[in-house]
Amino acid sequence: MDTLISKIDVDNIDMEQIKKQAEILKAGKTVIFPTETVYGLGANALDEDAVSKIYEAKGRPSDNPLIVHIGDKKQIYNLVCDVPEQAEIVMDKFWPGPITIILKKKDIIPERTSGGLDTVAIRMPSNKIASALINEANLPIAAPSANISGRPSPTRGVHVYEQMNHRVSGIIMGNDCVYGLESTVLDLTGDIPTILRPGSITKEQLEKELGNVQLDPALAKKEDNIKAKAPGMKYTHYSPNADVYIVDGEQSKVIDKINRLTEENNAKNLKTCIICLKSNEKRYIGKTICLGETLDDVASNLFDALIQADKEKCDIIYSESFTNEGIGCAIMNRLLKSAGYKIINA
Repeated sequence: MDTLISKIDVDNIDMEQIKKQAEILKAGKTVIFPTETVYGLGANALDEDAVSKIYEAKGRPSDNPLIVHIGDKKQIYNLVCDVPEQAEIVMDKFWPGPITIILKKKDIIPERTSGGLDTVAIRMPSNKIASALINEANLPIAAPSANISGRPSPTRGVHVYEQMNHRVSGIIMGNDCVYGLESTVLDLTGDIPTILRPGSITKEQLEKELGNVQLDPALAKKEDNIKAKAPGMKYTHYSPNADVYIVDGEQSKVIDKINRLTEENNAKNLKTCIICLKSNEKRYIGKTICLGETLDDVASNLFDALIQADKEKCDIIYSESFTNEGIGCAIMNRLLKSAGYKIINA
């Protein structure tokens, strides 16, 4: 498949290139584009044949629902049966931005887009390139992360080019993604707003606006035999080729444990990569991939670190663990999925 590659600067958007990529979407084909979270693999959300091309490009299970991206808040009323007050609050406070809301869908949304559910996940991205593309195409765009299913999500243009060139009809290579983790997914169809996937908009932030907000119990365990209500809830996700382990405990004990494990791996001729905070980087004896200094840095750099580990041809990856508070909840969710819930107690 021939792929149209467009390199676009978010601060100086080339509308001629945007128009070319929008025409590809209007023709029922697939285009990869940057958002503020990760790169998305988009197609017309209202066209089942177009949406099928997303699943084909990703090798994605067809019962995994997709997020529909819109360019204007008003467009949501064409796609869902009802917009409750809590949804209005979230839209007013956090849109455009990295949060997806789940509501009961209208029949205009094909089952292929909703993963066979009677609900639909919708968000309005803040990235200027994404917004320009959606508005130029004048379509709601279904778009999961632009990676082979199960692999780490792409946060840089080079990531999507390496994985997806010739698998899609268009790629917009823009700036690096700001947040680096997929959007928060909030289910507003029940009595209590429920986070199905944590992200950069945290539980704490949502509680300030909505009152009681709960985390879906499925987030705490590995469960592949459920009906996924949102992207990322089912199947192994975000996984590099190497085996990933999270090492948990007091920091000094975590460092000692990882160093001992690295020595054992060296004796077996197994290459080890260690994902860690910058402050701990020099305390490890193996190959380290630094996540930065703050939790925001970790969130922004996590997927890139997993992709780097693949390029290093690592056999085993050890990651430090992080707090479950604030953005740490989203970080640990992605790490647990990446590791298949394999945790080593230091």
